[in-house]
Amino acid sequence: MPFGKSLLTIGSCLLAVTLSTSAGATDLPKGPEGPAFYDPPDPLPTGERGEVIYSREMDSSKTMALPSAARNSLVLYHGLSDRNQPIPLSGSVSVPQGEPPEGGWPVIVWTHGTSGMNPKCAPSLDTSDGPEHGYVSAMAKLLDGFVKDGYAVVAADYQGLGVVNHQPFLQGVPTGRSALDMLSAGHELVPELGDRYVVMGHSQGGQVDLFASSMGPEYVPQYDFLGTVAFAPASHFAQRLDAMRKSDSPQPALAYILYILQSYATTHSEIDLYDILTLDALDNLPRIHDDCVSAATTKGYWTTVDSSEQFLENPDLDGFQTVAASNEPGRLTIDRPAMVVQGKMDHTVLPPATDSTVRQLCENGNFINYQVFAKADHRGSMRYGANAAHKWVDDLFADNDVQSNCDNLPKAATN
Repeated sequence: MPFGKSLLTIGSCLLAVTLSTSAGATDLPKGPEGPAFYDPPDPLPTGERGEVIYSREMDSSKTMALPSAARNSLVLYHGLSDRNQPIPLSGSVSVPQGEPPEGGWPVIVWTHGTSGMNPKCAPSLDTSDGPEHGYVSAMAKLLDGFVKDGYAVVAADYQGLGVVNHQPFLQGVPTGRSALDMLSAGHELVPELGDRYVVMGHSQGGQVDLFASSMGPEYVPQYDFLGTVAFAPASHFAQRLDAMRKSDSPQPALAYILYILQSYATTHSEIDLYDILTLDALDNLPRIHDDCVSAATTKGYWTTVDSSEQFLENPDLDGFQTVAASNEPGRLTIDRPAMVVQGKMDHTVLPPATDSTVRQLCENGNFINYQVFAKADHRGSMRYGANAAHKWVDDLFADNDVQSNCDNLPKAATN
C-alpha cells in the first residue's frame, strides 16, 4: 500500500518560504561553560515552551558534537513537566555543512534510548569516558550519517537528565513534549532549519518517538510532520513487571521495571510503592539512581537478588496497570507513515512485544512498514536498520511513495 504525495498535507506541497538569516540566533543569551550550563537561572526567566533560555557551542569532546556537522550547539530551553509545569530542559542541535537547500535544512527530531535516571546520564553530557558512552556513541554514529547527508538533528535530553529533576521514564506524553519543544528551540537557535521534520528514536526513545509522532501535528502545528522511524520501541510494561514477579533469579530487566515504577509513582499518586515492593527493595531503591543504566543492570544489589523476592506477595498493581496501559505505543494513532525496526536477537525490547505492538498499530489503521533483522540485538537494530531508515527518511522528504506491509507483517519472534 503506497503513501505518497497525494496523502501528505497540503503544506508539504507549498512553495518553500524564504529563510530568515541566522543573525537572530546571535541575539540569544550565551550559556555558561562546563557543568554550570545545566544549572538554570534562578528565578527562571519567563518564556513559552520551546523558547531558548540560552545556548552555547558544544565542546568537541562531547559525543553528541557530531563530527560531520558544521556546528553543534548545546541548548537550554523552556518545556513542560510531567505535571504541566514550566521547566528548563537541555538538548543539542547539529547543523550540516554547506548552504541549506530551498526551504531550509530537513530536520530529524531524535529521541534517545535509556541512559539512566541520574542527571549525569544525559546524552549531551557524554564524553569518551562517560558512563553510557558505548550507547551514546552508537546513536551518534547513526545520527552523524544523516548529518553528513544534509539533515539537521535536534535531540532532547528529557526531563531529569542534564538539568536536575525526576525523569518521567516511559511516560509518552511528557517525554514526547520534550522532544517537540526541542524542535521549536532548534528553530529559534538556527533559523535555517526547515519546517519539515521526521521523528526518529530507539528503545525508550522508540516509545517517545511514537508518542511525539502522534502528538506532533497538534502540539507543534507550525511544523510539517512527514513520518517516523522507531527502532526497537519499548512496550508491554505491565507484562514485563509480571515476568519480574515470577522470576526466581536475578534479572537485568529489573532495573528498567524499577525505573518505570518510580516514574509512574512520582507522577501518579494512586500508585504507592509501599503496596508493591518489599521493605528491602524500598531500602535499596535509591541505589539505582547513583549511576547510569549500564551499572544498574550489571552490578550492585539489584543484579544479585532474585527478582520475585523484591515484590510483595499480593501487590496492589491496579494503578500501575492503568498508567502502563496509557503509555503503550500500540494504542496510538499516527497520521503519517511509520517505520518500525526490530532485531530478532534483542533481549532488552523483546521481539514478541514489538511484533504485538506493530500488529496493534496496524489494526488501529496506522500506515506501518515493519523491518526485522535476524542478526540484530538491541543496539544492533540501529546499525542493521540504518540503511532502511535512511532510505525511508529520504523518500519521505522527497515525497516519494513509501510502502506499508501491514497486510503481510514479518515476525521478529522466533516461535
